[in-house]
Amino acid sequence: MAEHRSMQRGALLDAARSLLSEGGTEALTFPALAERTGLARSSVYEYFRSRAAVVEELCEVDFPVWAAEVSAAMERAESAEGKVEAYVRRQLALVGDRRHRAVVAISAAELDAGAREKIRAAHGGLVAMIGEALSELGHAEPRLAAMLLQGVVDAAVRRIELGAAEDPSAITEAAVTMALRGVRG
Repeated sequence: MAEHRSMQRGALLDAARSLLSEGGTEALTFPALAERTGLARSSVYEYFRSRAAVVEELCEVDFPVWAAEVSAAMERAESAEGKVEAYVRRQLALVGDRRHRAVVAISAAELDAGAREKIRAAHGGLVAMIGEALSELGHAEPRLAAMLLQGVVDAAVRRIELGAAEDPSAITEAAVTMALRGVRG
């Protein structure tokens, strides 16, 4: 029985990922979850009491996986500059991934304080890692620089998601260049 419940919970989370990556938070509704999974709407409520609860669990499950991928890419880099580059490249490489798309859709959305706190904590881990690399590069304000760098990454993510005129690889290269050389290019 417990195994069946965990399978259904997994199916609901997977449906939530799809809905979020297709239509953002507005698309994530209990009727849509019920329809995608073939469960009765009342059954969806047995697993999650609210949309925020679905989102919170997605963050708990997906964000660490995604952060770990970025972290692993950074650890493979030989230099501080390489770590910064890996930080930017890996996040942009994950854009097409449904887990990442769902997390991005979520972080832009209205969330309850608990879910926001979880996202902040996971983000904080990434920012701390990049902060260390920026420190090594001699930044006087590594935390501020890390926040600004994440802003560049977020802007590049949005640009790729929008299907902007530029090729995703061109957007990635521009973001890496900006991260490493500022506006001088």
